Amino acid sequence: MNKQKKEIIIGFLVGLIANTAGTLLYIVLFSDLGIVETYNAAVTQGHVGSILALGAILNLVAFFGFLRIRRDYRARGVMIATILTALLILYYKIF
Repeated sequence: MNKQKKEIIIGFLVGLIANTAGTLLYIVLFSDLGIVETYNAAVTQGHVGSILALGAILNLVAFFGFLRIRRDYRARGVMIATILTALLILYYKIF
């Protein structure tokens, strides 16, 4: 596999993990319910997109961290994960 593609995939995975961790951290810190109950409430109230957007804040840390250590292709992978999250949020907002 091409080294650049490998770096982008690593960045993409880091972006997904950071987004997931950020979402779970937001739920644990700011919700009185458990994770599953909060997710189910968000689905019924139409707030899943908002929770995902708040979870994506950790992607900023990963993105700028990779830029700081000059891992541009990994930063590109994080950006792709962030764009995928934005498209998912758009899907939840429309449908």
